[in-house]
Amino acid sequence: MDAGKKVEEEEGGYKMDVKLLSKDKEGKKISFAFTGTTDWFVNTIRRLMIEEVPTLAIEDVEFRDNSSALYDEIIAHRMGLIPIKTDLKSYNLPGECSCKGKGCAKCSLKMTLKAKSQGIVYAEEIKSKDTKCKPVHSKLPVVKLMKGQSIQAEITAVMGKGKKHMKWSPCFVWYRGWPEFIIGKNADLKACVDQCPQLEQSGNNLKIKDITKWNEAYEEICEKNGVNIQNSKTDFIFNLESWGQLDVKDIVKETVNIFQKKLEDFTKQLK
Repeated sequence: MDAGKKVEEEEGGYKMDVKLLSKDKEGKKISFAFTGTTDWFVNTIRRLMIEEVPTLAIEDVEFRDNSSALYDEIIAHRMGLIPIKTDLKSYNLPGECSCKGKGCAKCSLKMTLKAKSQGIVYAEEIKSKDTKCKPVHSKLPVVKLMKGQSIQAEITAVMGKGKKHMKWSPCFVWYRGWPEFIIGKNADLKACVDQCPQLEQSGNNLKIKDITKWNEAYEEICEKNGVNIQNSKTDFIFNLESWGQLDVKDIVKETVNIFQKKLEDFTKQLK
């Protein structure tokens, strides 16, 4: 352990910092940096986002008519994977609902599908009783109907978590250690800068212009020119991409709330 780390521990532990790096206008992608932490903490946040943040997903499909070429089970499975826009303030998890999981308007959403025209039936033809909560991608294909074929179904979407089934998972999350440059004796820094648009030379070292655009191809170029890359074990680049059920802002907020609740439940057990 180096002296700096020892002092930090004696003065009350490590000081973590979070900084926003980029966010798209649609609220579907976000990147930020964790500094002064550990990989297990960052991975905990990743798993909470994927497995614990609840969303709506189609769980039950009751077919009134299906003369298409696909079996009921196949179509129901396809429907279950359609992302449904979710309002966390209006719906509860079945196990936490006042109906105790029996299925009510507070934990489930009724939808219908009725189509008989020749051609592809899209997700937009699934009609929801809650206009705020409907399929995210309107042109997602459900089934193709031939002449004379039709489909009619009563659909129920319920709140759930990704740890039970990934159809309830709201996002894709990945992270990596911040790249650190180890300059070799025969390193050609000019060649690295010339071949990597995201690099610039800073004295006898290299600096990344935009970390969100950095990729492994650039690392290979650096290594071929005598510069090795080592990923930091305390600083991380964290990327979050929503499937569309929730905006990234809502995913982050709900993750913090879930983490806080788990910590509070844990401390109560120690009393």
